[in-house]
This record gives sequence, structure tokens and C-alpha cells, in this order.
Amino acid sequence: MAFELPDLPYDYEALQPFMSKETLEYHHDKHHKAYVDNGNKLAAEAGMDGLSLEEVVKQSHGKNAGLFNNAAQHYNHVHFWKWMKKDGGGTSLPGALSKAIDSDLGGYDKFRADFINAGATQFGSGWAWLAVKNGKLEIMKTPNGENPLIHDAKPILGVDVWEHSYYIDYRNARPKYLEAFVDSLINWDYVLELYEQAS
Repeated sequence: MAFELPDLPYDYEALQPFMSKETLEYHHDKHHKAYVDNGNKLAAEAGMDGLSLEEVVKQSHGKNAGLFNNAAQHYNHVHFWKWMKKDGGGTSLPGALSKAIDSDLGGYDKFRADFINAGATQFGSGWAWLAVKNGKLEIMKTPNGENPLIHDAKPILGVDVWEHSYYIDYRNARPKYLEAFVDSLINWDYVLELYEQAS
């Protein structure tokens, strides 16, 4: 299955002032496109171009670093665009999700602090995640393009902490970017959709 660059689910100005048009243009049109183009080439060379994206990610991990990096980053970004929306974020979460965050993670405020901390303390490039593992919610962080799929978990929310995701707008203030992401950008409806699939 060839990788395809998805259209953004909103226009380039939609996430301002929390994420600029310039960031989205570079991040989506240049960075994500490169993962798609390189991933397709490497998947074909590895004879994995007939597999689903999730399978490519899992099967290339630890065996084909170039393919894994591009396929995993493509997977991460396909979801990343949908994890954000205009007027997103905030504390009014869908009921099922709110309940799971209360029981598994000690409530919304603790989730917010721990999720932001995971992103802020991920050294170098990587991601912070909310994932379902063994039926429970867990906060994780991973380096580079790694994601919870290779740790037997299903990601339901992720934030990109590579510098290209925030440097134009926040310079080196990664925690400020993470606060803006949680408070003003998260598309909780999409998180719920993935939570229901993973449960």
C-alpha cells in the first residue's frame, strides 16, 4: 500500500496563533512529504510496499532503520494533523475518555502535567504520547520516529517535539509549545475515536 501525503484537515491559518501558517507549510509540505517519498522508495526496495502502514512500522523496526524512520514518522504525522483542530484543547473531554484519565492517570490536571513533562524531557527529537497498553491509558515518550506501536501499545494522542514542529513559533521554549498544544489544539473527538478502537 503506497504511502500518501494526506491533506491537512483544516487550512494553513486555522491553528493560529498557536501554530503558524509557516510552521504548517514547512512541517506538512516539506517534512511530512519527505517521509512519504523516502518511505515509498524504501518500502518498495524492502518488498514491503504491499503491507499496511502499521505492519511496515512493526516489521521494519530493528531490521531496516531507514524504512522504519520514514514509515513511523509518516504514521505519526498522519495522526498528528488530526490530533489538532481550531479551538481545540481544554478540559471538557468526552465522558469515556475523562473517566479513563481519572481512573488510569489520576485525573485531568495530573495527565496535563505528566504529558507536558514527557514532551519537555524527551531529550533531542521525539514524541510524547497517550497510549492504551494492556487495556489501560499510559503516558509515554519515544525518541526520533519511534511510537507506541513497537512497545505493544496503541497511540491515541501524540505530540511532535522535533524542533521543526515548534521552532518557528516558540524558538527554544518547548514547554510553551506543549502547553499551547494541550490547552488550545487537541482534537479530543479524534482521541476518543482512537481510544474506542483501541479498547
